Amino acid sequence: MTDAAIRPEIAEIVAKIDALRPTLAAAGRDADANRRIPEESFAAVAGTGAFSISAPTKFGGFAANTREAHAVARAIGRGDGSLAWVDGILDSGAWVLSLMDERAQQDVWGGEEGLNSFISIVLATTSNAERVDGGYRVTGKWGYGTGSMNASWSLLGVPLKNEDGEVVDAGLALIPTAELTYEDNWFVAGMKSTASVMQVAEDVFVPEHRIFPLTAAVEGGYLGQNDEASYKTVFVPSLFMKLIGPHLGMGHAALDYVIEKAESKAIAYTGYEKQADSAIFQSAVARASVRLDAAEALAAQVADEISRGGEPDFYAPYGKRIEMRAKAGWIVETITDIINDLVTAHGSAGFADSAALQRIWRDQATAARHGHTLAASGFEAFGKVIFGREDDARFVLPIV
Repeated sequence: MTDAAIRPEIAEIVAKIDALRPTLAAAGRDADANRRIPEESFAAVAGTGAFSISAPTKFGGFAANTREAHAVARAIGRGDGSLAWVDGILDSGAWVLSLMDERAQQDVWGGEEGLNSFISIVLATTSNAERVDGGYRVTGKWGYGTGSMNASWSLLGVPLKNEDGEVVDAGLALIPTAELTYEDNWFVAGMKSTASVMQVAEDVFVPEHRIFPLTAAVEGGYLGQNDEASYKTVFVPSLFMKLIGPHLGMGHAALDYVIEKAESKAIAYTGYEKQADSAIFQSAVARASVRLDAAEALAAQVADEISRGGEPDFYAPYGKRIEMRAKAGWIVETITDIINDLVTAHGSAGFADSAALQRIWRDQATAARHGHTLAASGFEAFGKVIFGREDDARFVLPIV
């Protein structure tokens, strides 16, 4: 890779993942049918170090910036979009843990598993947390537990209460997955193999040092002492941009597939024996390629804005964060449109169970509906900011 924002160590990980692409793609069909990522695929990608690039350097990680996170997830997504989505979540978990109390980081990465101790994350506070001596007792259920089946720990949203039992904040509780159970309710159209099951806690004790208050975090109030610039960047945009890399990878995977098949596939009911000979088909593929490059460029721009936010004494204000959110939505929406157009250009054969294209289409369409990157809410809030109505924007997206 030649991108100056990508360090050689990360480029080496990307190269290893690129070499795994045929294997990941071949395993994707069975993974989709079995609703689980094969252990062999997960282990192979884990062996490259991909899932731990955002861990601090003192534990052996790379304190990765957003462009580097995109590069790794994009590479995985060109082979398996579901596995790339798991990577985006585990990468998010590693980054958030890096912002927490040093004791929490030691609990996870200071043991025998080291960086092979992965962390899933669900922000929703669908739980109850009662303050007790030394911490909280947590009971709840959290849906969409992506990565939890491959994680040793989970960061789960909890309401934080004062001594009178009043909810005063939201937080994340770091809980070993061995202390949780799960309900297998992940029966969906796309992203099937992510196994994003419901996680369940029944009266689990969480010590105070494993609690991360979110209101302060949204404005940069982090508890960790790591000096790397990536741990001083804006909280919510840093998280939602970690979900952009998988979309970029799936966009490239669809384009790769359609181009590869075009020299051997005819256009039904026409004289074209090869799609690649048709001017209309050529134009459709060219348009998709240019639009994908535009999405890549905007993703890089927002990534660089996030990285500059790590400079001393600067934290992007709400309006700028909303602009980032709108741009993230545009990227996802654009890739959805690109893949839809490529499916149409390729033809009905792409809907066969044996065709990887329909799986890419389903996976990306499902991921595109994630609330963190929905285009409609981002555009509405950014429009309000443009017209000086920031209070109204906060009603649409209060936490960005």
